[in-house]
Amino acid sequence: MATHQAEENGNQNDAQLNAERHFTDSEDEEELEDGNWDDWDAEDDAGEEHFSNPEMLCLFCDSSYSSCSSFFEHCASAHSFDFHGIKKAYKMDFYKCFQLLNYVRSQVAVNKCWSCGVVCSSKEELQKHLHEAVNFDGSSFPWDDDRYLKSFLQDDPLLYSFGEDYEDEEFGNMSADTNEMESYLSQLERIDIHDESSSDRCASELKVRGENGGKDVISPYTNTAMPVVTPMVDDTNNVAGDTYRNGEDEIDNIPSSTIVAKQIKNINKSYFGAYSSFGIHREMISDKVRTDAYRQALLENPSLLKNAVVMDVGCGTGILSLFAAKAGASRVIAVEASEKMAAVASQIAGDNNLLSNGIPSKGSQQTGSIEVAQGMVEELDNAKHIPPHSVDVLVSEWMGYCLLYESMLTSVLFARDKWLKPGGAILPDTATMFVAGFGREATSLPFWENVYGFNMSCIGQEVVEDATRFPIVDVINSSHIVTNTKVLQTFDLVTMQPKQMDFTAIVELEPESASEPSNPTDSKSETTSCYGVVLWFDTGFTERFCREKPVNLSTSPYTPSTHWSQTILTFREPIAMASNCVGEKPAPVGTDDCPVARIQARISIVRAAPHRSIDISLELTGVGHDGHRRKWPAQIFHIN
Repeated sequence: MATHQAEENGNQNDAQLNAERHFTDSEDEEELEDGNWDDWDAEDDAGEEHFSNPEMLCLFCDSSYSSCSSFFEHCASAHSFDFHGIKKAYKMDFYKCFQLLNYVRSQVAVNKCWSCGVVCSSKEELQKHLHEAVNFDGSSFPWDDDRYLKSFLQDDPLLYSFGEDYEDEEFGNMSADTNEMESYLSQLERIDIHDESSSDRCASELKVRGENGGKDVISPYTNTAMPVVTPMVDDTNNVAGDTYRNGEDEIDNIPSSTIVAKQIKNINKSYFGAYSSFGIHREMISDKVRTDAYRQALLENPSLLKNAVVMDVGCGTGILSLFAAKAGASRVIAVEASEKMAAVASQIAGDNNLLSNGIPSKGSQQTGSIEVAQGMVEELDNAKHIPPHSVDVLVSEWMGYCLLYESMLTSVLFARDKWLKPGGAILPDTATMFVAGFGREATSLPFWENVYGFNMSCIGQEVVEDATRFPIVDVINSSHIVTNTKVLQTFDLVTMQPKQMDFTAIVELEPESASEPSNPTDSKSETTSCYGVVLWFDTGFTERFCREKPVNLSTSPYTPSTHWSQTILTFREPIAMASNCVGEKPAPVGTDDCPVARIQARISIVRAAPHRSIDISLELTGVGHDGHRRKWPAQIFHIN
């Protein structure tokens, strides 16, 4: 139906649990706190002396500093965290800065990069990974969440000191108004940002039940499910905070699951509404590579389909259900969430005398095997007419751009676990993602350099710069691939779990050995520039289930194009590569004078917080022929 689109060790889980507990005060502690600083002001001289010059613990290591200036200088020089630069670049006020600092601490506590969200296996690996901040779009930030208005470290002196060095006008006199600061901080201690029923579980285990039947809410910057803030919502659906106070009155919190469920419901409504357009279905059906692969798998494997009970998840027009019925299935359950398309699928099945218990076409007495179930597959959980584990074959065209966009795979896995018989077939049963590097000809630069004899390269440069921030879905010519191809990730749909959709993989790309220099005497001709990487996928109807006719559906640039095209991720700057040493000169690694022998690419793909979206993190390290390395800042690409 779709047209778009490591498990950590016990120490990591412990780190997450410790991090979560920082966000949760016990009831006893909350009862002792009165929500103001009167007791602190009234402490004895020894207490005042203790807090007069507090040591501020570094955000990333065990160093501590007594002044903000030395603290932030250390963070910038040792850990590439330029607090002042970030604050200035995004015009962040006091509250946003407060959230940022708490956010960074929370991420470091679980060995995650605050900037790109990459998960590291240890504190040491994180220290090596840290880099300059990625470019955020300026409209939203990963720390723009009320949870980070709660101090991550108890009595963190940094939060009471970092505003002192700023000009009054920069924070609207916030730092100068001590009473306001104290009042604000005291209110933070009153905020309960955690679901009490889940306070003893690690963050990766917290789930929010939504319209999609219990899907984890995934943070785009963490690779794990995160606890969700409990905001108040007014009549205009504006989030007003965790608890709304009006004088002495307090209104009970609206459950966070209600908020998230409403957001997911709205996204699903828009998503399935889009599939009411017949143009989308024409595009999919017209994709001969796609449709023929399913047709062959269903029609040319009689031992699999004859007298089988088949479930088609996301049937759309019902084309796959029609194939299954024609192949001899005794019952085909076509599940479709779009109300309009469910009606259309029923009409089409009836018009072709394949609708079960429907009104046969005029002049015909035939009643077919297809029955259409309108609704999301997760909402059919209690459907009495579909007994659990009663399906022989589960089929779905769930793949989106970059394979995982739309997150429809979770619905397929849900249906597998609920209705597929033990040993039942799932079509397709495998999926593999690939990656390769592409050259200059795959970009728009050559086109804009000569437009009817005019140089418009300034447009090409701007287009390429935009492409470094946003992924492009387009067809790559195989001749524009300049590196070898590597497997990025494989999925076995028979055994995989939903959490495996979020992954990090490391591949090494080398210059394409088959490419020959146009002039062997010119060392420069042996150097090529890699402008980015391209991702694509194959799905397999393997002989595990399709014994008579195994089929492979490929979206590779080396095969006929499909409506999925490929997903293109453009580097911020091209990286020069050479298969042999070409007499490097003293120059930065990855330039024409010092080309790399290979590119190490660390790619993370995770489900994003906006339902059905994904985030891709790209980290590059160039390895020269002499062993010297160069690391480029991480890039984040969001697909929605």
